[in-house]
Amino acid sequence: MGQTAVESVHRDERLLRAGFLSRLLSRPDIGALLGAIAVFFAFGYFARAVNWLGDPAIAAGWTDQAAQYGIVAVPVALLMIGGEFDLSAGVMIGSSGLLLGYLTTHAGMNVWPAMALVLLFGLAVGFLNGFTVVRTKLPSFIVTLATFFVLQGVNAAGTLKLTGQTAIQGIDEARGFASARRFFASEISVYEYKVKVVWWIAITVVGAWVLAKTRFGNWIYSAGGDPVAARSVGVPVVRTKMALFMATSGVAALMGIIEALELRSMQAKEGIGLEFIFIICAVVGGCLLTGGYGSVIGTFFGAAMLGMVQLGIVDSQWDSNWTYTFQGAILFAAVMLNTLVRRRAQRAR
Repeated sequence: MGQTAVESVHRDERLLRAGFLSRLLSRPDIGALLGAIAVFFAFGYFARAVNWLGDPAIAAGWTDQAAQYGIVAVPVALLMIGGEFDLSAGVMIGSSGLLLGYLTTHAGMNVWPAMALVLLFGLAVGFLNGFTVVRTKLPSFIVTLATFFVLQGVNAAGTLKLTGQTAIQGIDEARGFASARRFFASEISVYEYKVKVVWWIAITVVGAWVLAKTRFGNWIYSAGGDPVAARSVGVPVVRTKMALFMATSGVAALMGIIEALELRSMQAKEGIGLEFIFIICAVVGGCLLTGGYGSVIGTFFGAAMLGMVQLGIVDSQWDSNWTYTFQGAILFAAVMLNTLVRRRAQRAR
């Protein structure tokens, strides 16, 4: 056997190239994309009475719902890829909206500086979560669950103490409300698409770019995959995780601002329970619960899928309680599919 034949037999496996289909099926976001397409056409069949496939107003409705999930789901996905969880992201929406309402209606502040203070509040809560996790080595699940209960109590008892009720009304009477609402919570077309959808797309693009094209994105994967090995090669694991916690709470605060401006009021229980929806969006999008793997683009499609389910069940004239069943089934299917995709990706390498 000649030298060329020997070389062909013992070719370095690192030089082998996977086919296009193998690379496509190995992407963490492919399952979410296919799932979103399947759900869209499924409700096109079951919700034919409202022209689900062809009416732009229907699309405006489910994209509005999807944006409510997807805006915060992006930093939640990045945090999960970094190996951590934040169970306080949902209640932070209510806390931030209530704080904005109090500052504008009871403290007499202009909406714009009040929004700046609310965003700083969100970053501070994220810093506290991250600092506690990295310094005490406690599981982020426990730390942020404690933050969840603390904020939930403050939202209800604090609002009742300061205002005499568990909601803050009249935010639309504050100075600067009209300009702020135009930028964060207005409609952008005759079909009533919300500016919220633009924020959702923009945050997704930024998150995907950070994860795929920056050094910080590599740090996120490293911190979530193997933090010990990451530290040994110079990755600032502590700073990375703290930045992710701050981004999650900061974006949740932004969502609280958007909802307060859109609703012109804020309830003390607003946002509670959404933290699980954010995690479902991330898992459907390809994020592993163990960290180190996932996709922001997949999270986008995961949010779109849940937004379609939320509206499609109503438009199909089904009992709305089936929404929870769909969410659970989608989560279970996503975990199974992500496991298969991960294994295929490892074999492809």
